[in-house]
Amino acid sequence: MNLQEYQSKRIFAKFGVPIPRGEVATTATAARDIARRLGTRVVIKSQVLVGGRGKAGGIKLANTPDEAEAVAERILGMDIKGLKVRKVLVDEAADIRKELYLGLVIDRAQRRVVMMGSSEGGVDIEEVAAHTPEKITKIAIDPFLGLKDYQAREMAMTMGVNRELVSDFIRIAQALYTAFVQSDASLAEINPLAIVGEGKLVGLDGKMAVDDNALFRHPDLDEMRDVDEEDPYEAEARRFGLSYVKLDGEIGCMVNGAGLAMATMDIIKFYGGSPANFLDVGGGAQADKVAAALRIILSDKNVKAVLFNIFGGITRCDEVARGILTALKEVPTTVPMVARLVGTNEAEGRAILADAHMGTAATLDEAADKAVRAARGELKF
Repeated sequence: MNLQEYQSKRIFAKFGVPIPRGEVATTATAARDIARRLGTRVVIKSQVLVGGRGKAGGIKLANTPDEAEAVAERILGMDIKGLKVRKVLVDEAADIRKELYLGLVIDRAQRRVVMMGSSEGGVDIEEVAAHTPEKITKIAIDPFLGLKDYQAREMAMTMGVNRELVSDFIRIAQALYTAFVQSDASLAEINPLAIVGEGKLVGLDGKMAVDDNALFRHPDLDEMRDVDEEDPYEAEARRFGLSYVKLDGEIGCMVNGAGLAMATMDIIKFYGGSPANFLDVGGGAQADKVAAALRIILSDKNVKAVLFNIFGGITRCDEVARGILTALKEVPTTVPMVARLVGTNEAEGRAILADAHMGTAATLDEAADKAVRAARGELKF
């Protein structure tokens, strides 16, 4: 789950990262009132879960409350990479002298949280990695020891932080790491971590992603979910306990098991097709769950065929078949469908689908080949 900038910065601040004073506004009038309370020049920042806000015109300075109102009026309602701006963050403007980058990610190869720092803050870290990778410092953190002072000090020195700010940098790095661990995050970054005019380090922008699987431990974070910016079908899938990610292909996939879903997408590519989604209905999928999954798949206008790949262990194949037919009654479609049902009650499941004039297959190879040909219009059922 991705958090908005203002949400990320508030979490960072709770653990000790200094951030600018600021508040969120949903109207231009509210932005003016906030600017008046702050009593200083402000920056109006669109709050959308996408990068490149500044280049799109979603971040602007304002010198007076009236100017803040006018700027907010222009930014609210903007479309930035397909997302509508519904709120803005009104922060006190900073006298930036230098911009640094500080972030934490999970390195699965090392099985460690890795802290990354760079003297090139204020731009996408991917650009720095691509063009000047030598300017990125990485430190793997032992999960039993945590981030040690000497590691943060070493990073500060390699980033060129002034000696008088090294102690502050260490405190900020420790605070960011604590926020990362205690929030079960998969990403936390401050970009830029700025040296401002009065000689202080301040986190001017923040980004955080939290592991969805850990949200049961963090109801406060779960409440921060911005449903307005989520894909509506991914939100619907979550409501039914489905794992769904929309892709750009033409063959919809419904599979029980994440590994099997990955294999299904691979074999679709092998036969010359392209998957339209990743969708794992999980074990023990009941008819209503399967029906919801099929509704979500068919809502994608790019889908030209649907492939079901069900291994019936906990999940009964006849139950899945009934769920498919239930969904088709609710969402009639002419999209061709191929089902590979193997396992518990597979014969019953195939019979149910055969009676409904759906394509069936005994192997995944056969099913993928049929689905790809059906999507091309080369095969009818």
